[in-house]
Formats: sequence, C-alpha cells, structure tokens
Amino acid sequence: MRNTLFLAFLFFGFTSLFSQKDSIEVKATLGADLRTLKVNQTIFYHNNLNESISKIKLLNWIAAYKNKKTPLAHRKLEDRKSDLYFAKKDQLGRLENLTISLENEFQNINNLEEENIYINLKKPLEAGKSIKIVLNYQLKLPLNYFTGYGASANEIILKYFFIVPDTFEDSDQFSRNYQDIEETENADTFWDIKLEYPPFYSAESNLQKLDQNHFIGKLSVDPEILISRFPTSNEFNFNIENSPVKLYFAYPISALEKANMEFYLPLQLKLIKDKIGFLPTKIFIDEKFRKKEKFFGDDDIKFWKFNYQLFSDAKKVDLDYFSIISKNILNQSFITDKIKDHWFKNGLKTYLEIEYLKKYYKDTKLLGQLPDQVTIFGLKPLKLFYASDLSLSERYGLAYNYIAGKNLDQKITTPYTGLSNFNDLAISNFEMGSILNFVAEKMEIDQFDDFLKQYFNKNLGQKIDTKDFLDQMAVKSQYSSSFVQKFIAHKNRNNFKIKSVKKVEDNFLVRIKKNTDLALPFLLQTETKNGQKQTYFYDTPAKKTDIKYNIPQKSANKIVLNDDYIFPEKNYRDNYIYTKGLFANMKKIRFKIFQDIPNPEYNEIFVNPKLTFNAYDKVLLGLNFKNKSLFDQQFVYSITPYYSTGTNEIAGSGGVSYNFMPPESFYQNLTLGVSGAYFHYNFDLAYRKISAFANINFTKNPRSTISRNLGFSYSFFDRDLDPKRLNNNDYTNYELYSLGYNYGDSKLIHEKFISGNIQAMKDFQKISAEAFYRWEYAQNKKISFRLFAGYFLKNSTKNNFFDYGISKVSNYTFSYGLIGQSATEGLLSQQFILADGGFKSYVGRSVNQWITSANIDAHVWKLFNVYADAGVYKNKFQNPDFIWDSGVKVKIIPDFLEVYFPIQSSLGFEPGFKDYGSRIRFTLVLSINAISNYFRRGWY
Repeated sequence: MRNTLFLAFLFFGFTSLFSQKDSIEVKATLGADLRTLKVNQTIFYHNNLNESISKIKLLNWIAAYKNKKTPLAHRKLEDRKSDLYFAKKDQLGRLENLTISLENEFQNINNLEEENIYINLKKPLEAGKSIKIVLNYQLKLPLNYFTGYGASANEIILKYFFIVPDTFEDSDQFSRNYQDIEETENADTFWDIKLEYPPFYSAESNLQKLDQNHFIGKLSVDPEILISRFPTSNEFNFNIENSPVKLYFAYPISALEKANMEFYLPLQLKLIKDKIGFLPTKIFIDEKFRKKEKFFGDDDIKFWKFNYQLFSDAKKVDLDYFSIISKNILNQSFITDKIKDHWFKNGLKTYLEIEYLKKYYKDTKLLGQLPDQVTIFGLKPLKLFYASDLSLSERYGLAYNYIAGKNLDQKITTPYTGLSNFNDLAISNFEMGSILNFVAEKMEIDQFDDFLKQYFNKNLGQKIDTKDFLDQMAVKSQYSSSFVQKFIAHKNRNNFKIKSVKKVEDNFLVRIKKNTDLALPFLLQTETKNGQKQTYFYDTPAKKTDIKYNIPQKSANKIVLNDDYIFPEKNYRDNYIYTKGLFANMKKIRFKIFQDIPNPEYNEIFVNPKLTFNAYDKVLLGLNFKNKSLFDQQFVYSITPYYSTGTNEIAGSGGVSYNFMPPESFYQNLTLGVSGAYFHYNFDLAYRKISAFANINFTKNPRSTISRNLGFSYSFFDRDLDPKRLNNNDYTNYELYSLGYNYGDSKLIHEKFISGNIQAMKDFQKISAEAFYRWEYAQNKKISFRLFAGYFLKNSTKNNFFDYGISKVSNYTFSYGLIGQSATEGLLSQQFILADGGFKSYVGRSVNQWITSANIDAHVWKLFNVYADAGVYKNKFQNPDFIWDSGVKVKIIPDFLEVYFPIQSSLGFEPGFKDYGSRIRFTLVLSINAISNYFRRGWY
C-alpha cells in the first residue's frame, strides 16, 4: 500500500512539474494550546503569465482576523454579525516571525498585518520560469466562531491560513482580501502537507491521506484539514458505474441520517455523473459548507410550541445533500474566480437541482406536507392558498420574480462581493440556473447534457473562461442561447405578453408582444379541457416585436406562455389566455380571502378581514379589497371599509398608486398615488383626508445599508368640530403641502438617520430637521443621540393646532399611530411618539416659534436603558426657556413596545408626585412594514 501511495506521490509530483504548475510543501506543528501553528514551507512558484515579473504576490489571509477594521469584519457587519468586531485581542488571528528565503537570500518581511505581501525579485522572473521560495513563520489561529475556520476546544479547521501565491495572477494590480465568501485563494497546485499535532487527536482533509500526518494531492480548490479530538466515523464509500467515490463529512451524523444517506447518496451521485460525466475520487464536506450549500426552503417551521415539517426527515436529507454534493463536485471540476464568475458554478448547481427534482420530486409541492399538517377545527386552511398548488421546482422562478418585483435584483454578472445575500440565492443561483434549464429544455435535455459532458471532459481541473463556455453553448444550441451573454450583463425587465388568440381552421394564431431587443426564445403551451398539454418553442428576432405565431392545435382551451416560471420575466400575469367561452381573449377574475403568492392565470382580488381599534371608533370591523399579493407589483389599489362599533357608522380608507421601477436608473422606484380616509378623531367627531403624493426612492446597492428618498404630498383635511372647538376658532378644513428628504444608514454598529421637512398651508410655513445616531459601543449595548430643530418661517395660525410638540405631537396630519388621537387623560394619552421635541416628561405643551432639542438613550442592563432630554424653545412674545428630563426605559420589545419611567426633570423629582402613574409613557408600533423591514436587514 505504501509503495502504491509513493508511486502516486511521484506521479502527481512529476505531473505538477511537467505541466508547469505551482507546488507547495508544508511542514507544520500545532502547539498544545491548539492555537499556535509553526510552519516551514517551500513554494515552487511558476510564472504562468506571458511576460516577466519583478515581484510575486503572496496571500496572507490570516491578517483578515487582525482587528475590527478589516474587509472581513466589515462584511460580517453587513450581514448583521458583530462577533469579530467585538472580539478580544486574544481571540483574533495573526502572522508572526515571517522570514523568506529566495535563491538563498533572506528577506525579513515587516508588513505582517497586510493580506497581500509582495516579494521583490533580485532579477525579473521570465515567463515560463520557476523559482523556489522558502518561508518560516508562526500562525496564531483565530477562534472558529468568526468564520467556521480556526480553533475551538475540541477541533481545529485549517483553511485559508497558509501563505500562498495568488492563483489569479492577473489580479496583481490590486489587493485581494479575505471576506469569508469561499472564493479560491490558491488552486491547481500540488500540495504536500506533513502536520504534527497533539496526541489523542486525528486529522482528515480534502487532500489524499498517506498516513495520520501526511496529506498530498492537486486540488482545484483550497486545501482544508480538520483536526479533531473526538473523531466521528462519517465516511461513505461507493462505486458509481466503475467510479469509486469516498465521501467524508466533518461533523456528527445521526444513525437515522446516516441510513438515509446510504440510500440516497448513490442515486444523487449517479444522476450527477449522468449529467456531467464526472465524479471526483474524494468528497470532503465540513459543517460550514453544509450550512451554506444545503437546499434552501426545506426547514421545519417553528414558532412558539408548534413545529411543522414541510418534508420528512428522509426527504430533507435527500434534498440537502444533493445540493451540497453537487456544489462540491462542481468546485472540484473547475477553477473559477468566484468574485467575477460566481454564476457559473451556482447556475450549473441549480440546473442539476432542477433535473433531480424533475426525476424524483415531480409531484412534490412547494409547501411540502404543510397544507395537510395545519388544521383548524378539522379544516385545512392552507389548501385554499395558491402557494399550496405550486410545485417545488417553481421556487426558482418565484424567487427571481419576488426580488425583481422590489427592484432589488442585481445583474447576474455583479461581482460576488457586491451581491446581497438574497441575490446570491435568487440571482447567482436561481436565475442563472433557470436560464440554463430553459436552454436545455429547448435544446432537449440529452443534447444539453452531452454538451456538458464534453465541456467537463475537455476542461476538467482547468481555469474557466466563462465567455468561451457561453460561446460553445450558443454553437451547440444552434445559437438560440446566444442571448445569454448580454442577458446576464444587465438587470432585465424582459416580458412576453399574449395579446390575443384567433382560431384559423385547425390552428390557432397567437399574437405575442416582446418588449426587448434581445433575441429571446419562448415556450408556448396549449391545454385542453381534459388537461392534455402540448409545448412549442419559438425563437424571436433581435428587436422588439409584436408577431403572430401559428400553433398547430385545434382543441386548445387555454394557451400559456413560459409556464411554471420557466424563464425569468418581470410579469407573468399577461402570459395566460383562454380561447373560447365568456373569458375568451382575457383572464378570469377570482376573489381570494387571504394574501397569497399571485396566480398569474387570474386577475385576483384579495378580500381580507380587518380588525383594528381606536378610542373613538372603538372596535373597527372591516374588509380589505386589494390587488396586491405577497409579491410587489406596479399598479396597486387597496380599499378598506370598516364598521365602527363605537359610532355605528361606516369608516375606512383606500388608495391607488403606481410604481415606476426602471431596472437601471438613478432611482429605484417612483410612486405616484392618491389616498383617502374617514375615521373619528374624537367622540362623535370625524375627519376626512384626501391626499396626493409622489415618493422617489433613490437607487441603492442591495448590499448597502444606505437608503435615500424624497417625498412630496398634498393633503386636504375636513374635520367635524364641537362647540368648544368652534369657540377656540379651530380649523374645520385646511390644505397642507409637505416636502421631505430622508437619508438612512442602518449599519449594525453606527446607525444614522437624517431628515429635513418643509410644511406649508395658508397660515404657516415651517421647516424642521432631525438627526439620529445610534452606536453599539459593546456587543448588544447601544447608546443613541437625537437632535431636532424646528422653525416657523411664518405663523399666523388661529390656535396651537399646528405647533411643534414638546412632549406630545399634534397629529394634525393624522399620520402617527396614535390610539387616542385627542386623548388628554387616561392611559391612551400616555402613548409616546418620538417626534418634534421628543420629551418623555410633560415639561411643556407646544411651540409656535422655534425649538431645538437633544435626546439621549443608553443601555444599562438587560431590558433597562436610561434616557435624558434637554432643549430650548421659544414662543411668541416670550423669552426662550430651557427644559430637561431624565428617567428609565424598559424595552419589552425593542423599538416596538417600550415603557418610559420619568425620574428627574425641570418639574422636579417626578416619582414623588401623586399622579406619577399618569406620567409614565409607552411606545407602541404596530406597523407590519416596520417589523418586516427590521427582520430583513442583512438580506437585501
């Protein structure tokens, strides 16, 4: 056996030399502390460029763990993870005592904290020539909970820690930094690693294992070594059509999971080999890779005491491991620059997934067995949802359609470091995979798989030119896939629309409109009343078209374009048409009780029961009629009539808006709309509000936390007045114009918001500005600062209705979420809105000239914060007045339900007041949008 391994060693070594590839020899010793790694390393570096070089770039990626200012730490914060940012110095990683010997000449390197180390050569290294580099250094490994790599109490995972030459030599002009995105640091290199580690530990690797301490081999990915104190026997060996494959999983696997894997893994490996013609001899998978590459959307749904399984344990194992293993095999097949060409492997992985689902999960639904599990009084309400009818394979097109509907999708060729986490899934994986699947369907699957096999066979283990791949695919598809190269380079809003259908003898003449200059193919499908289907592929010219296509089918009842979300379009609602009956040449109308994934076959109106409350209408029972589904769309209407139990009258609100969402512009969306509302603001007193508005959200990188928007509105208000208000010369109706700008940066550590507003009506014009800053000074401990300034340019109002608030805001716009709009006593009067002066104590009533205030809030312990407010205000004909307050805040649900207990203020020691209970304030935010925006941070 040893002789065989020795011959294999010689073979790989000579192969490396003759093919002019780099090789690296490592002798390393892991200290008893499991954190110190002493390394003696020899690099045989080959100049593969077509020109001589005067320096060599080495990647020292352990430097990414040096402090909280590295690109790695920055990216973790973007993902809402602050462990590395707040890490203690002894938890971090670093390089120590580096010496480099080059042609027997020693160089001391001082910039050990740089991720890119450059070695200056004594004389230029000519193209095709090699040089020997000897390094001696020591690594202080970081703890592994930052990225999954590093040291813990019982195991060490080594990856991206050894100093290596940059695989992508053409990147010498700029720095490459470690950002924990699993990009290739060093590939196509022959490795020979001898590793010493403490007794009672064992090691495994994605390299071939000669013995317990010795690993060799040539990889298309980076080497990875697991050193574990408590090794688990998670090794599988299969022979798939004369291809031996060893799989090692570097994490615990239960007996049940192992039994399922023994059944499913051979099926998975066989399908992959049938599709691409290749299987590696060894597959090594760690816990981190498992979590990143597992099948998205098969997790159990858990809340409170309930746990619902979408899929059985066996199916979850099957789906997860097919996704994991297929990606691992693709990683071993080719060398790619993940930052530029992430879509290549991700798209192929999704194509393989789709093919696996077609074969083994053809009838499996998107929601799995959930609709049958959820019962209420014996009924299964989820069966009423269109989502329960969707097949599992439709998830790919749905994910793209969801993110495109928000105009937050990115072009497929966006560098990986710029992709949002959701676009990594929806665009790099799902959209690209859908395109490849569409091309394969049009070519016929067998022909596409033959193309893949030929391509894998020719390019196995090589660096990939993705343009060459697309060119070869275009030739193989007889140029029907030639659109792909331009398609992936842009954000697309391509759309096919069935305009009309006409029966001509035994054929149908279908009029199709296309809104793009790309030569996109499309799929038409006919369906008879008894469910028989036929499909037809068509090519289109490279221009916008409105063309009639002939379908040789005489009994079709329905015609569908690009069914099952097979091709990424911006709108699927115009892809269905009926050929006969009342709804010929149009779509049917359908009423639905609950919001759902849109069914593109129907014009859907969602009718949702509504229940809300205010102090004057009391309980409001209503029905909301709207066309907005769970996916955003451009034209939206919503009408909600309520029955007011407090007044026995009909109240309600409604609105219509249209969103302009150009794919590539300086703004993300421009919304124009009108709305109206009728409710009560006091007992037996109603208000009517009609508004017209325009809001523009400026374009942002979906990965960025910065948002900017500009809004204008005109509102007309009409209010009922009682005798008291009439005597106070109150306003029965008024018009209000408002122009506002908002800038927000919701970074995890340094959160900032700035806004400015101008309001005007016939009796006043006023301007205001607000700045908010929240700093997380220690993990989960924050302090916030808010500044507000308001000034009346003109104020000839008849009363204090439009004044700035000090402790309470005047809700003359009826836009704050106040339960008791006009409450002056009782619990509802104690609701607090952080606006205007922002004081929690009742230290003043209102301001009719100018005000400045500062609000500070700091975390103390668990749910408890302390706060303080201070400011100066001036009313007409009065001197400026300084006010302040302080107290304790209890965060029951942070940012949504909080209670303020005033302590000391300009009024004195407030707990000593007899009416102290009425001085306690609370915030209550019930906005669904605010809650969803809070939880989606870090995704897009």
